[in-house]
Amino acid sequence: MATIRLTMAQALLRFLDNQYLWFDGEETKFVEGVFGIFGHGCVVGIGEALADENNKLPFYQAKNEQGAVHAATAFAKEHNRRKIMAVTSSIGPGALNMVVGAGTATANHIPVLLLPGDVFACRQPDPVLQQIEIPTDYSNTANDAFRSVSRYWDRVNRPEQLMSAMLNAMRVLTDPAETGAVTIALPQDVQGMAYDYPAEFFAKRVHYVERRIPTQFQLDRLAKLIAKAEKPLVICGGGVRYSEAGDALAAFCERYAIPFGETQAGKGTVLWDNPYNLSGIGTTGSQAANRLAKQSDLIIGIGTRFGDFTTCSKWLFQNPACEFVSINVAPFDAYKLNSLPIVADAKLTLESLVSLPQLAGYKSRWGKTIETERTLWNEEVDRLYQEVVPSSLSQVRVLGELNDRLLPPSAIVVSGSGSIPSDMQRVWRTRVRGTYHMEYAFSCMGYEVAAALGTKIAHPQQEVVTIIGDGAYTMLHTELLTSIQEGRKIIVVVLDNAGFHCIDNLQNSQGIVHYGNEWRRREDETGRLTGAPLSVDYALNAQSWGAVGLRADTIEELEQAVKQALQEKVSTLIHCHVAPKSMTKGYESWWRVGTAEVSNNPKVVEAWTELQSEIAKTRQF
Repeated sequence: MATIRLTMAQALLRFLDNQYLWFDGEETKFVEGVFGIFGHGCVVGIGEALADENNKLPFYQAKNEQGAVHAATAFAKEHNRRKIMAVTSSIGPGALNMVVGAGTATANHIPVLLLPGDVFACRQPDPVLQQIEIPTDYSNTANDAFRSVSRYWDRVNRPEQLMSAMLNAMRVLTDPAETGAVTIALPQDVQGMAYDYPAEFFAKRVHYVERRIPTQFQLDRLAKLIAKAEKPLVICGGGVRYSEAGDALAAFCERYAIPFGETQAGKGTVLWDNPYNLSGIGTTGSQAANRLAKQSDLIIGIGTRFGDFTTCSKWLFQNPACEFVSINVAPFDAYKLNSLPIVADAKLTLESLVSLPQLAGYKSRWGKTIETERTLWNEEVDRLYQEVVPSSLSQVRVLGELNDRLLPPSAIVVSGSGSIPSDMQRVWRTRVRGTYHMEYAFSCMGYEVAAALGTKIAHPQQEVVTIIGDGAYTMLHTELLTSIQEGRKIIVVVLDNAGFHCIDNLQNSQGIVHYGNEWRRREDETGRLTGAPLSVDYALNAQSWGAVGLRADTIEELEQAVKQALQEKVSTLIHCHVAPKSMTKGYESWWRVGTAEVSNNPKVVEAWTELQSEIAKTRQF
């Protein structure tokens, strides 16, 4: 057998460079590059291999390891999981910085390959710099923290173990039902060890992603449920996007007059003005979707995880006769809410249902209700888009101006945490498919700027705009510098309400006093964070990174700032002060939280009592 002598790290990169993915007859290169920050645990191993002039995988120098993973996650999401990036780091703190990113990718079912450095496999120099020693289990290192947030985890303690590890990594990364973060821990001495690898390990390998065809028995069961339903409702999840089933969903809903609500991951798969699109559903959903969900006698979940925000903590479905069916390639998700599981591809299933003889002539009995509720909701969104608050801008008004007038319809908008996703799920009108990018399964603060970078790398010809609160921006924005370094222009709109006001809203809604969520100085008299407000200049912060910094505190200034930002050639930040509490409110929704059962505050006790009455209305599983 022919062999090639390479270090483990060199073999790893050569293997990754020859992985391809086949989907619907199209073959694409699967691994497009490597993000990372070099440290002593990777720079002389995988770093040497990346620096070699024969290496074809581009290296992107991140500024924070968590940000690197977020950028890679966004890149894969924008390619509908058919292209990925790897991410490498040093051992210890560098590796642990990636754990949050791993959780974000896994929660969202997005493939990302993590290659953290690890301690010495030989143990001769132990304990090495940044090594954590566990006296009861010496094999346990910092990288074991990835186990709970990875879909596949492995450690390569010998160079020949790389072969089985990477085949398993590819198995998971390319599986729509299993995909998420894959972590392959790389001991720093093993990275540099040489081995005579079989040449066939480096041959071009094509991973075939084939649609799971629904069986006739599955279709018969579906048809039986739909045919007896008077008021069915579809929940459009991210699986509709990844299956590229938007047209199939629109055709299905039109054929049978069935409305649908969108999850954050499914939003924009069918455009906002489709006559059956009720906008977002659930805790951060629209009045239209939530009203119909309460009446529905059949919920058809398609590619959704049925998260608590989508189902209002299983409170939303008030009709006692309501049944559930879940179309999903992941059996784990298909069984949720005691659904009839249809483990099959969304697009093929919807296309089969449209032409199913058992449903010939079927129409739902929603009648004019769909159109009436859509009209009412559109009027409410129009009102919010014109909302005026004293002495400042409304957060929803800013979103409306960006959506309705200022941004081109083809601009990709990115967000992921705070109150902005709530507002956007409700009121953002997606006019071009694939331009709404929201991370909400993990709702990871700090995802936004790094994700905008990953999105821009995926779509260099489109404007990419991240809309972010000041709280999330302060947590992680350093990939703004990477965007300057790479010449990948992004636009960052910081909506500044001086604190974590999304959580302040939750805090106060449960009777708790406003505390610890606003940007305030500590008072000498009380020792509490209730002093004078802090003032931060985010435009000046962006300028320090080499970006353009703009300020907009009126509609006229916002219009001018966006016009300039669109004309700029480098990344641009717009700092926009918005009034606290100027976000959307709940529209006939609910969310279960862990309110205190006993408290010195009577308002908290009252909130706990109200909580019990709402819990009584929920489904238990």
